[in-house]
Amino acid sequence: MKRFFKPIEKDGSAKKPTLSTNQEDNEKKGASESEETSNSGNTMKKEPLKFITWNANSLLLRVKNNWPGFSKFVSDIDPDVIVIQEVRMPAAGAKGAPKNSGEIKDDTNSSREERKILMSALSSSPFGNYRVWWSLADSKYAGTALLVKKCFQPVKVSFSLDQTASKHEPDGRVILAEFKTFRLLNTYAPNNGWKEEEKSFQRRRKWDKRMLEVVVQLSDKPLIWCGDLNVSHEEIDVSHPEFFSAAKVNGYVPPNKEDCGQPGFTLSERKRFGAILKEGKLIDAYRFLHKERDMERGFSWSGNPIGKYRGKRMRIDYFIVSEKLKDRIIQCEMHGHGIELEGFYGSDHCPVSLELSPASPDSSES
Repeated sequence: MKRFFKPIEKDGSAKKPTLSTNQEDNEKKGASESEETSNSGNTMKKEPLKFITWNANSLLLRVKNNWPGFSKFVSDIDPDVIVIQEVRMPAAGAKGAPKNSGEIKDDTNSSREERKILMSALSSSPFGNYRVWWSLADSKYAGTALLVKKCFQPVKVSFSLDQTASKHEPDGRVILAEFKTFRLLNTYAPNNGWKEEEKSFQRRRKWDKRMLEVVVQLSDKPLIWCGDLNVSHEEIDVSHPEFFSAAKVNGYVPPNKEDCGQPGFTLSERKRFGAILKEGKLIDAYRFLHKERDMERGFSWSGNPIGKYRGKRMRIDYFIVSEKLKDRIIQCEMHGHGIELEGFYGSDHCPVSLELSPASPDSSES
């Protein structure tokens, strides 16, 4: 979600070890595709069970400024899959030429250096154990990434809501990975914005309509839908409901009452999100486990520590799962808290994790 008062600082400098910039050169598709022994014992996992989602608010900045903390966090959690939003790395392709949204730009000295820094970090422990897929915008905007442990290769990876591998959603907002028994959908939903005349309301309405169609289409197999969904479904999902309901920019009031308020907490967005969950037979994993408001650890996005958004928080990063999976939810947690953004690793979002129990041999999703 967009910061409202503080622009992102310019990239700083950082010294990183020089490693191969092409991570896929080190990957053998057939390597360890069988099964993995978990850290907790001898439990054999045939498919991913532990997941992390994080809006990094510029992955390159996080690598330069916050990587040791996030690396330790990933090592401690040891997820099978990591999904990232707001990568903010430009897609490959020279100026004026068609872009390759699945590759990071490297045709200038500065872009080569930035790519080297990022790929060096992703080649080091613990990230070297993962294969990476990118879906990137033409410029340093939006973009998503998918990291999957090399022993859990997806059956198919797509990059659009049309479920095609060759077509990337505008701004790199979608990665869909299909595994044998479930699908994983990583999305960075467009921000609703504040004004109808800026077309942002219409853009969000179209996105929500497409999402509704997609989750119904994908209902033949259990779905895990995660990422920055840019909506807080209920009043319990924001720290100050009255503040967010009355929020406005430059005194502007939209003609439709249901479009009033903080982007992500307008009544129209919340209703559409509820319809997507209902029609798609989906469960909000965090709220399924946590029924009460948690003012300290119950929100994934936090406003700027300075100004009127200080201490104002929203839950807009989710793991949404098919109802078929609800009895397998072991935990779903947010890993950041406090006005000073402890555990946010430099972003205005904190990571969210999900863990499922293995599917029983005779379960329908097997």
